[in-house]
Amino acid sequence: MAELILDARNGTGESPVWHTGEQALYWVDIPGKAIHRWSPVQGHRHWATAEMPACIAATATPGRWIAGMESGMFALQLHDDGTVGAERLAAVAHAAPAMRFNDGRCDRQGRLWAGTMCLDMGAAIRAGAWYRYGADDSALPAQLTDFIVPNGLAFSPDGRTMYVSDSHPQVQSIWAFDYDTASGTPSNRRLFVDMHALPGRPDGAAIDVDGGYWICGNDAGLVHRFTPDGRLDRSLAVPVKKPAMCAFGGPRLDTLYVTSIRPAGDLSDQPLAGGVFALMPGTQGIAEPAFAA
Repeated sequence: MAELILDARNGTGESPVWHTGEQALYWVDIPGKAIHRWSPVQGHRHWATAEMPACIAATATPGRWIAGMESGMFALQLHDDGTVGAERLAAVAHAAPAMRFNDGRCDRQGRLWAGTMCLDMGAAIRAGAWYRYGADDSALPAQLTDFIVPNGLAFSPDGRTMYVSDSHPQVQSIWAFDYDTASGTPSNRRLFVDMHALPGRPDGAAIDVDGGYWICGNDAGLVHRFTPDGRLDRSLAVPVKKPAMCAFGGPRLDTLYVTSIRPAGDLSDQPLAGGVFALMPGTQGIAEPAFAA
């Protein structure tokens, strides 16, 4: 049973990150240009950003986050008074006009990976790419290309397998790569799951302690778990059609938080669209690595 944590009404709730030090959940609303924070003790607050934030990663400095936005990678300082200090660390050379970052997270070594996509998803332009950003980088060369809507980024518990998806209706696939943890280089790309025959498009993902790959089934109102060999193990329901991304959190990392999308139009059949939900999946996750500054 999914529990509503916050009726956030996010246009696109994305990039949930459980901050273990604060025991709080952070996430973004991409079109709403906001970063949100919720904790069981302190409740909810948010910060407005100048550009659309798509993915975030914590740092060791309190209140400081790294974010993939529209024009590049930024350092954001979330101040107690509700203001945001922003510094662009590296600009991105998009392959087409009107693009932004999308899904992203840190690998086990603290490098931030993030994908880009065209704002007009319906145009199905294969201009999306995956970028890797580390503390010593001043540029953002593309690492993986030929994506429409890159999503589903996750790393196995030992960090040696990297997963990505493309959630566009024409693709709906998840791939696995061997991942060199020393250099941050993926290789040996292979199909992990073809989602065409399964409910939902493969959106944002998370990994549990046993290597289970949890991914939101966008349009289906489900969160699927795949075993490391690509077998569908179980599916959990949320009361909205478009779950966007999931993350493990809570004191024992045994709660699966799920953000969602609030589409335009009649929402009488899903009034909680854009909300944040909590599931008890019966397993535990892994603490999200901070950006290695």
